[in-house]
Amino acid sequence: MEKNVILEMKGIVKRYPGVVALDEVDFDLRSGEVHALVGENGAGKSTLVKVLAGATAMDAGEIRLHGEKTEILSPHHAQELGISMIYQEFNLSPYLSVAENIFLGREPLQKRTPFIDWSRMYKDARDILGRIDVSLDVRRPVNELSIAEQQMVEIGKALSFNAKILVMDEPSATLTEHELESLFDLIRSLKQQGMGIIYISHRMEELFEVGDRVTVMRDGKRIGTEDVGEVQKEQIIRMMVGRTITEEFPKQQFERGPEVLRVQGLNRTGVLKDISFSVHRGEIVGITGLVGAGRTELARAVFGADPTDSGEVFLDNRKVKIRSPQDAIKLGVGLLTEDRKNQGLVIGMKVRENITLSGLRMLVRRIFIDLAKEKAETERYVTELQIKTPSIEQLVKNLSGGNQQKVVLAKWLFTKSRMLLFDEPTRGIDVGAKREIYRLINELVSRGVGVVVISSELPEVIGMCDRILVMHEGRIAAEIPHAEATQEKIMYYATGGDGSAPAAGQHVPRS
Repeated sequence: MEKNVILEMKGIVKRYPGVVALDEVDFDLRSGEVHALVGENGAGKSTLVKVLAGATAMDAGEIRLHGEKTEILSPHHAQELGISMIYQEFNLSPYLSVAENIFLGREPLQKRTPFIDWSRMYKDARDILGRIDVSLDVRRPVNELSIAEQQMVEIGKALSFNAKILVMDEPSATLTEHELESLFDLIRSLKQQGMGIIYISHRMEELFEVGDRVTVMRDGKRIGTEDVGEVQKEQIIRMMVGRTITEEFPKQQFERGPEVLRVQGLNRTGVLKDISFSVHRGEIVGITGLVGAGRTELARAVFGADPTDSGEVFLDNRKVKIRSPQDAIKLGVGLLTEDRKNQGLVIGMKVRENITLSGLRMLVRRIFIDLAKEKAETERYVTELQIKTPSIEQLVKNLSGGNQQKVVLAKWLFTKSRMLLFDEPTRGIDVGAKREIYRLINELVSRGVGVVVISSELPEVIGMCDRILVMHEGRIAAEIPHAEATQEKIMYYATGGDGSAPAAGQHVPRS
């Protein structure tokens, strides 16, 4: 064993009925390094780290910590051994304070009493956050914090267990560019303190920013491990998908047709300011901007999920009133939400039930649901969208992120939507699944469906959209044709620039 290796996982096997989730996987982690773990959804990454975290029992293999063979019995045991997990969905109690979350279940007590020593707990929480140069009011409820601040609380909680191994699952998924750089600074600080970090992300560029080594998984197998400084992005993608992806954004061109959606003078106090735009058949309209610019709020307002103070909406040149999502669905407008697990799906229900849930009225015969028709319709969409699931009776929570997104799309196709709003359609899904989503978006456009793509990933909106609307502080700051779109120009307007935007390569002012 190498001198600074703190974790070895050898020959790890995990089987589920009909599936080998982990097929003799080897993985190791060194002190003071970031070891990136990548692969398509369903490759086995999550299963591997769940075995490490004690949440899933392996069927074969061994784990060594600091050279000693170890059996990890439970998540609590893993924490005692110095292994901490930070999941994409934070495990925090929103109405408790920062300090209470850090020490939940382990609160320091006053001497010889059953009462919490609040002064000591607040001091210890401040000391722990001070180790990572984070200044927060430790008495403040967690639900009042930003996503980035909540992530720092999660890291502080991990440090309170004296963690030597930190697993970070998609830590950047909801962070702004500034917050992401702060996270990277923190990761570098933790490395200097000797912590080993396992970093799971679908964003290739992040691996080259903070990673030291990268292990690629595919179909439950370890494909290979490379030093980040000696590998190219294209090589990692080829290892992930088993083939070469030559075109990251497979945009197709279609003839621009009639207007399908027009929004005029949409206002909501403190949120949206005089928003006007249109969408035509045959085109993809992108909406981008910094976090807090009003992108998601605009989609929710058009969909009727949030109230508006004024403004008009037209579908196929006919003025309509959308006061609720029910109104939107009846009119053929669908919203694929950014938070698909909490807002787009009922994850405890089956694939079949999720696909038909919004359009059950279409299946009712007299007073009963036509189960044969429901089954046939569901199987048609599973086949058409290539949803990877053992059956339509599989629980949605057991599908990969990319396949969950396809189920959401199937739901809106089933309702016969003529206008679809995609909010961060590829967040948290792998490069192969992203191409599938892009292919499906192209297919929708070819059928005459109006499409809006809201995304914070600038290469995505530039690569896939015919026109790009840039939002800043609740307004549309600019509309940029595809041929003129550059990341510099978009960022110029997104950060409050006006007048003539800079050309590519020119200095971009930052707010």
